[in-house]
Amino acid sequence: MIELSSIGKALITLGLFLVLLGGFFILFGHLPFLARLPGDINIQRRGVNIYIPLASSLVVSIILIIIVNLFLRRR
Repeated sequence: MIELSSIGKALITLGLFLVLLGGFFILFGHLPFLARLPGDINIQRRGVNIYIPLASSLVVSIILIIIVNLFLRRR
């Protein structure tokens, strides 16, 4: 059975990671290797710009899955 204290520690760690990641994006704006990947959809029409980051979302998802799996295997 999972103890509540271990869940609390994991949530605090995740929260600190998200704060650091948010600060990184505020300071640097974006990740250069995720800017406009070939699978992203960009629609530009009269005064309207729609950007749908399909490939970027997939890359971020794969990276997060790898990080979470490495973290869980260590436990």
